[in-house]
Amino acid sequence: MNDSAKHIFVIAGEESGDLLGGRLIQSLKTIDSALRFSGIGGESMKRHGIQSLFPMEDLSVMGVAEVLPKLPLLLGRIDETVKHILRTQPDMVITIDAPDFSFRVMKRLRRKGFKGRLVHYVAPSVWAWRPKRARKIAEFLDRVLCLLPFEPPYFEKEGLAADFVGHSMTEDALRGDEQHLREMFDISTDQRVVLLLPGSRGGEIKKHLDLFARTAESLSAMYENLIFVIPTLPNLKEGIEAGASGFGCDIIVTDNPSAKKNAFAAAELALAASGTVALELALANVPSVIAYRMNTITGWIAKWLVKTDYVSLPNIILQEEVMPEFLLGDAKLENLVNVMDCYLSNPTFTEMQKQKFQKLMQHITPSGGLKPSEKAAKVVYKELFDV
Repeated sequence: MNDSAKHIFVIAGEESGDLLGGRLIQSLKTIDSALRFSGIGGESMKRHGIQSLFPMEDLSVMGVAEVLPKLPLLLGRIDETVKHILRTQPDMVITIDAPDFSFRVMKRLRRKGFKGRLVHYVAPSVWAWRPKRARKIAEFLDRVLCLLPFEPPYFEKEGLAADFVGHSMTEDALRGDEQHLREMFDISTDQRVVLLLPGSRGGEIKKHLDLFARTAESLSAMYENLIFVIPTLPNLKEGIEAGASGFGCDIIVTDNPSAKKNAFAAAELALAASGTVALELALANVPSVIAYRMNTITGWIAKWLVKTDYVSLPNIILQEEVMPEFLLGDAKLENLVNVMDCYLSNPTFTEMQKQKFQKLMQHITPSGGLKPSEKAAKVVYKELFDV
């Protein structure tokens, strides 16, 4: 081992961050094979040589009900991480997303006089809500890496160096094999596949599944050859099957690992709850309609806090309603059926969305033919050597 080589400590708190971390480490090693790495991560980072300080799963909790029982463990992990970094004195610490954990570690390191560079990958969405967060993180970070092209100015005006590196999702193969999906579920070539994506959390599914299934039922009464597919996770499949049964339409619920990408390849149209999946659908070239329901109080608070005209990332990035959005009280059966009927009956509408998706891809891909992980690595390397 070359003890004089620069040492980078990388922290990922969840699976998506682990994937980003693995790609970043790989790209940095391509630039400089002498770099040393340590940190906290999952399988992706382990494949690139990281021996995780402790299991990344200790940090992968969401929601008050999940956090409270693990709070002593989480606080202990913050202490352990800070003490380890101060003891080993890496030249740089990179935290990836997971701001609740990441920023607590970074702030404590800065307070304790850590001299290495502090970089955060995946800028918090200060443009959507709580814009004053940019000023607060500028107090302890040296640089932030942004996935979206309009994000850097929010941080730069607070004196924090910020770089647009591109959205990591552009590196993923989001479309699978249409034929495989049709063979797996005996879907004939004359059947038109429509995706239903009611959300990935229990509360989201409870608010959207019945509405989406009733929309599918109404559309099936209008079109004879529609078949609906809901790709989901194993722990959610049984509940979704129960909630989607008894309607006058063909709804396939699957937890097959490849089904989501294969369904993206086969789908003519999608109805989705707002979330990361909207960007996935756009990059997979699937025309989509977005809906989102909340309880009345939460919805009122969200309308007060959120500063954007749209909720779906494709619409926010392009600053136009490429994907029709039906939110809160507008997310009702009549609206969804009418707009989806327009898309199913008129190919011009779907083609218009697809044309916009090409523009979207250009917006979130870094220049110079680089992948986002390669662009991020170049920025990190420059920061590391202060050149």
